[in-house]
Amino acid sequence: MAMPPQKFREIVFQLLYAQDIGRGKEEELIQLISSELAVSKIVVREALKRAVDILSKLPEIDPLIAKASFTYEFERIRTVERNILRMGAFELLYDDEIPAKIAITEAIRLARKFATPESANFVNAILDNIYKEKLGVAIDKGQLSDAIDNLTKSEETTKNMLENE
Repeated sequence: MAMPPQKFREIVFQLLYAQDIGRGKEEELIQLISSELAVSKIVVREALKRAVDILSKLPEIDPLIAKASFTYEFERIRTVERNILRMGAFELLYDDEIPAKIAITEAIRLARKFATPESANFVNAILDNIYKEKLGVAIDKGQLSDAIDNLTKSEETTKNMLENE
């Protein structure tokens, strides 16, 4: 049975996230993900290869994400969103087999599943800007500004809720 591309992306995302936070050795991650997600170690190893490919392009991808986010500093982007953006940007720029709309749509889906609706809008705006820049099309700064405002409001609400507990 073939692995659905959506599930494969989720595995790649989880491996990127684990690498970004500096947790887990390769074999431990393979074992953990294969048992937790009920997938074969072969699938996890393939996902790890994809994650390594993405990680190898970070010196090119991260500055593009930072540039596309304008006023929202790269260091401020949460780990979940940062790794979704990295995977989406990789698919947009380096994987000719994945149409741009699919890459962006899948990144939005991952943000909705693993983050927040505001994060999904932010991811959409950033990847849309990266794609438009690749095509040489004018960027809509208003769309990004709205997404950043909503994400900031969501962060403030969360912070206030945690402080009031």
